[in-house]
Amino acid sequence: MQTIAIDNVSKSFGSLNVLSQVDFTIAQGEFAAIVGPSGCGKSTVLRMIAGLETASTGAVKANGTPITAPDPSRMLIFQEHALYPWRTVAKNVAFGLELSGVSKKEWSIRVNEVLDKVGLSGFQKYYPHQLSGGMRQRAAIARALVTDPEVLLLDEPFGALDAITKISMQNELLRLWEGTGKTVLLITHDIDEAIYLADTIYVMSPRPGQIVERISTEMPRPRNRNGADFVAVRERIMSHLDLANH
Repeated sequence: MQTIAIDNVSKSFGSLNVLSQVDFTIAQGEFAAIVGPSGCGKSTVLRMIAGLETASTGAVKANGTPITAPDPSRMLIFQEHALYPWRTVAKNVAFGLELSGVSKKEWSIRVNEVLDKVGLSGFQKYYPHQLSGGMRQRAAIARALVTDPEVLLLDEPFGALDAITKISMQNELLRLWEGTGKTVLLITHDIDEAIYLADTIYVMSPRPGQIVERISTEMPRPRNRNGADFVAVRERIMSHLDLANH
């Protein structure tokens, strides 16, 4: 399993400074989250860990080794499910296995196992347009899990879902993560989502993004969204984002 280190990272796109001296470490098996205003560089951090962007200065490392390219041990899940409309659920989930040369017999077994885990058993032959939004996102998560990655990188994965489906998916994600030893980093605009899911929350400033506070939630799960500890963390984060009095 992997420990992810963001070591004094800054990032610019031309004259635009997106990140400035970002420094934090996500322990192996930890569920971490980043919250911050739009445009502060949250997704850029995630893309660096995925190997899709490089730092202008500083380093991004997995188990002490600089990340320079994508790797199947680190899987990125986007807000949009990005399923191929012409492929069935089973074949969408199997796509990475097919590229890796896994035999149809083996990928069929692995796909069925992971679809059962995410509650999509029986939907193997359905196409994305036949599924609800929540089911499509379950399929996207299954596609990431089927290769058994060590790190899950989640970029607003439930942002497009309605409130009830979002809560259901949050609980499903926790169920899938607990006991696996996988390292998870969630990017979200939803403060309550970050508090409900994460062990550690990093709050970022407006662009150029910096870490302004690291918050350890230290609450047992399942978490009461109306509990005093939960509300205290919410107010602490909101104070940084200048939302407490709005």
